[in-house]
Amino acid sequence: MSTVPLSSPTTRFPRWLRIFFWFCIVIAVAVVTRRVVSFLAPARNAPPMMVSVEEAFMSRKALTLAHILPAGALVLLLPFVLRRGPGTRRGLEGAVYALGFIVGITAYAMSGHPVGGIIERSAVLFFNTLYLFCLTRSFLLWSSKAFPLAGRWLLRAMGILLGIATTRPVMGVFFATSRLTHMTPQQFFGIAFWIGFSINTVVIELWLRKHPVISN
Repeated sequence: MSTVPLSSPTTRFPRWLRIFFWFCIVIAVAVVTRRVVSFLAPARNAPPMMVSVEEAFMSRKALTLAHILPAGALVLLLPFVLRRGPGTRRGLEGAVYALGFIVGITAYAMSGHPVGGIIERSAVLFFNTLYLFCLTRSFLLWSSKAFPLAGRWLLRAMGILLGIATTRPVMGVFFATSRLTHMTPQQFFGIAFWIGFSINTVVIELWLRKHPVISN
């Protein structure tokens, strides 16, 4: 088992993890962009399967924007904050924490009327609570200038957050196979949420456990 000294950056990831990170970043930004565009210019000929999904988001436009715009800003800031590790860019790091808490709080509100029903809601409540716990733990350590440990808890939080991006390819599989499974978005959105967030949570946790922080 390899270890990471307290004085070294916590973000020297292997190539496969960096690729996975950027994959999630790109998808997350694309999701936010698409949703904003759909609000500005609603599609008139949406596929039948997507009509109810689009209507659900249109019915809570203000709340959705209050959630996805801070999320988009947070995702764009992440590479700059994680590149050099915690404690090096205090202003940006403070912005990440502020945006992170806004995203977490609004996620609870968004779960009030989920497309995927109770299964999606349970996924949001579970992973969002875990995300906010990790983010709060990181913020408290960061405030105490315990930067290496703060960075590790921030990685946990952001890994969970980016799970929303991983749900998209999973949803794509469900959409592509819907003619065979006859499942609707209301039936598979919740399952996709559980799969996507679980993948990210497990991946980042396994990596962190394989590279524990030790004192010099």
